[in-house]
Amino acid sequence: MPLHKVVYLSNNTKLYLWKITEDYDTLFSQVKLKDSSLARLETMKSESHQKGFLAVRMLLQHNDYSDFDLFYDEFGKPHLKPQGCSIKDVEISISHSNDFSAIAISDSKVGLDLEQLKEKTLRIAPRFMNVSHLENLSEEEKIKKATVVWGIKESIFKIKNEKGISFPNHIFEDDFSFEDKKATATLKLNDNPEVSREKFQIQFDSVEDYIFVCAFQSINN
Repeated sequence: MPLHKVVYLSNNTKLYLWKITEDYDTLFSQVKLKDSSLARLETMKSESHQKGFLAVRMLLQHNDYSDFDLFYDEFGKPHLKPQGCSIKDVEISISHSNDFSAIAISDSKVGLDLEQLKEKTLRIAPRFMNVSHLENLSEEEKIKKATVVWGIKESIFKIKNEKGISFPNHIFEDDFSFEDKKATATLKLNDNPEVSREKFQIQFDSVEDYIFVCAFQSINN
């Protein structure tokens, strides 16, 4: 299947979703991979992960990039090489969940998480979020909101990419309504409120039975 959906998150940020309906061989035949990516692909034991990996490269090609333009820094964070006369690396975040792969491309730092709605996320919610934010909601609404909160924390973690960040102890979501499709969150790495406190703007939505969440670091913290 070709590109499933493009979501315009801001003037300089787009989210691209690929619904994976192809088999492995079809995807593999349509992408060009550098040697390191081929080696990485061969180590993946799950065909779902392999197809997700290849679908990300399909999304890159849709945007006139290729696997050869994608590189990872020393912390494992992905980047895109600049195109044309630009000298600035393009910001990219990548996520894959079962039948969907997604990338967010931006001029600003962005974190992306894609999750399928599952009851398990609600069961483990006390481990990563303020469960008072789930009060007075139906079971379906609780699953959706818990999934968004997990995505908020995962997407912020992808931006910061620092070891030792704890979802329940360091990343705090402000309460929000699912219908707003927007939220805010704070990263606190120190007990001193004046130190290591960073604000993030969040955008989220659903596609089929999946939730995507994008985090952006606020300019004014």
